[in-house]
Amino acid sequence: MDNDIATTGDIKLNHAIKQWLQFDKNPKTLAAVREMVKEGSVEELQRCFGARMEFGTAGLRAAMGPGISCMNDLTIIQTTQGLCRYLEQCFSDVKERGVVIGFDARAHPDSGGSSKRFAALATAVLISHGVPVYLFGDITPTPFVPFTVSQLKLCAGIMVTASHNPKQDNGYKVYWDNGAQIIPPHDKGIASAIEENLEPWPQSWQEQLVRDSPLVKDPLQDIHREYFKAIQEVCFNRSLNKSSKVKFVHTSVHGVGHAFVQSAFEAFDLRPPFAVPEQKDPDPEFPTVKYPNPEEGEGVLTLSFALAEKEGAAVVLANDPDADRLAVAEKQQSGQWRVFSGNELGALLGWWLFRCWRQKSPEPAKVKEVYMLASTVSSKILRAIALKQGFHFEETLTGFKWMGNRAKQLLDQGKTVLFAFEEAIGYMCCPAVLDKDGVSAAAIAAELTTYITKEGSTLSQQLKAIYDEYGYHITKNSYFICHDQDTIRQLFERLRNFTGQNTYPKQCGGFTVSGVRDLTTGYDSDQTDKKAILPTSKSSQMITFTFSNGGVATMRTSGTEPKIKYYTELCAAPGNSDLKQLKMELDDLVDAIVEHFFEPEKNNLKPRPDIRKD
Repeated sequence: MDNDIATTGDIKLNHAIKQWLQFDKNPKTLAAVREMVKEGSVEELQRCFGARMEFGTAGLRAAMGPGISCMNDLTIIQTTQGLCRYLEQCFSDVKERGVVIGFDARAHPDSGGSSKRFAALATAVLISHGVPVYLFGDITPTPFVPFTVSQLKLCAGIMVTASHNPKQDNGYKVYWDNGAQIIPPHDKGIASAIEENLEPWPQSWQEQLVRDSPLVKDPLQDIHREYFKAIQEVCFNRSLNKSSKVKFVHTSVHGVGHAFVQSAFEAFDLRPPFAVPEQKDPDPEFPTVKYPNPEEGEGVLTLSFALAEKEGAAVVLANDPDADRLAVAEKQQSGQWRVFSGNELGALLGWWLFRCWRQKSPEPAKVKEVYMLASTVSSKILRAIALKQGFHFEETLTGFKWMGNRAKQLLDQGKTVLFAFEEAIGYMCCPAVLDKDGVSAAAIAAELTTYITKEGSTLSQQLKAIYDEYGYHITKNSYFICHDQDTIRQLFERLRNFTGQNTYPKQCGGFTVSGVRDLTTGYDSDQTDKKAILPTSKSSQMITFTFSNGGVATMRTSGTEPKIKYYTELCAAPGNSDLKQLKMELDDLVDAIVEHFFEPEKNNLKPRPDIRKD
């Protein structure tokens, strides 16, 4: 067999394969690798063993299957061994406080991998080193893990999920002792510890330990009770909820959300939503959708619309499979369905939470202690509301890891953090969970709808009222696909050296650039010292251009996909309500950015495929 491996001609690859054959005890993945070696499938071996999955601030996410580039029993054990060692370095009391582990319903029969099994193996690793584990006895939504970390004052949390990724994928998300996702330097610290602990410890494979160990507790019952008690803090209209006849449809898109959203409605005294029967139970095959991602809009919501028509419901609520994100759609007078963008729903929820807070806290001075957060690529609508109402708005880097950590800092200073959101339909509406939470957001969106309906209005009309008061904020986001890293680097370097070294474009077609912030290099033309306030990262590309017409455009690379994304927004002053004209202007701006900054033909960039109605 060694001779067969040697034919790959790659010493590093050969070593990785030999080590795998020595360490792996899963019969399915072991047999798959032996077969590849026997057949001399060099290309397949290169795909599985060419590079280890990179552990980053989002943890791990990859396809399930054999090899170091995939999610499987062995890579889960190796990852958890590294995490365990790093926790021992960081917390002298990790063996008193412990770790929580949750999992979703994903499974991959071909490799024998599943979220439940990965959670059990991670538990075995930790308890073999004396670390107590709160292992959920059944599937839970992702928000339960950060909630448990905060509630029980644990050292860390692990959630085994790939969220809305395709069915073959899985992931391993890590939360720190502050209840938020990890940020640097913990990602690098854990990654180094993984490399130093690749050989499985003697008891790491002994899954049966989990059933008998006094170090393992199931927190599900207690956490279920405490979570639904905690989110009632953001229920503001209980008596109206009780009497309302408004109907809702909910889909969990074959994920974990159904039972938990039903409980959230009960906690808010709302009548239970109609569940889409074909999608309500967890199913790792996701049989009714091409992509289990409600952000993709109508294609994922077809069955929900049909049920809503049948039951006479005007609003559809959809969670992604791990229930940390929320999409909302509303039937229009025309009979068509409107799926709100993440930014539009962010405007509605932000407006609602501030309005409800203001009713409870009318003293003018208190507003100075209130904060709302959004990622830098999300709509600036909260900034416009904050300027008029007097609370604080802050931008963070992209991703809830940054908003969760910043929210925790503010809460520790005695501030009130009402709301945080990102345009990718992620909402933190309750500070008990320092991460996006589609379960509480579903109940809050339903309560908001109930109130709006009583007022004789609709969500679409209320959104227009927000824009009328605070100025239209219209957005247009998309991406190009590019697999060539050199092309991506050259594209961004051209923008940084546009008319000479360290010069950025001053024009984009007919639009004047009034400001540039480059979070790869740390340059910000709007700061007196020209240094960006937000953290910078040389490992990812991200430039934001501000235009003199009120437009903002951010171009950035994706950490997990071969994409160059762009996010554009036109922020109009209150009173400028010519929506048709504003949309035309934003379309023209996007066309100019694509033509002059992306140069798709020259750079051989592929446009985003149109999958929304598949």
